[in-house]
Amino acid sequence: MVPLLILVFPGCLIAAFAFTGYAFGSLGRVGLGAADRTVWLRSAAGLVAAVASLLYTWGLLYVVGAVVEAAEGGTESAPVVDCVTPGQEERASTVVDYTVSYVPLGFVCETYSGGSYTSDTVPDYVNPGVLVLALTAAGMALTLRKYRPRSTV
Repeated sequence: MVPLLILVFPGCLIAAFAFTGYAFGSLGRVGLGAADRTVWLRSAAGLVAAVASLLYTWGLLYVVGAVVEAAEGGTESAPVVDCVTPGQEERASTVVDYTVSYVPLGFVCETYSGGSYTSDTVPDYVNPGVLVLALTAAGMALTLRKYRPRSTV
């Protein structure tokens, strides 16, 4: 689980920079004045994808923090601090392990009875925001397929 986090976190940052570079590179190749609707849409899709990637990385920071805290909990390791929900402390006393959910992003607490629940570690706006932004970028990219110039040959 931790080696995957080590790969996903920098991968998301690299993706954000790549999408941003793609967006500004598309505009830079033709210039702002000469850019048509397709170029602007391509650039906007790249920027929206970059923001989605950064938002996912922001949520991933919370998950990484929870994993580090659970791994090095010391005397407070039982129950896992991130699994304690206000008003439901008895549920946290049955937690025996944790996992990371990448889609949707979350810190999942596993109980000794075989059940599990997602803690409140990741802010509530992260998963819906990433979903909306990713679908918007994908919709813009699909729209580009419709407006692709056809060859006259």
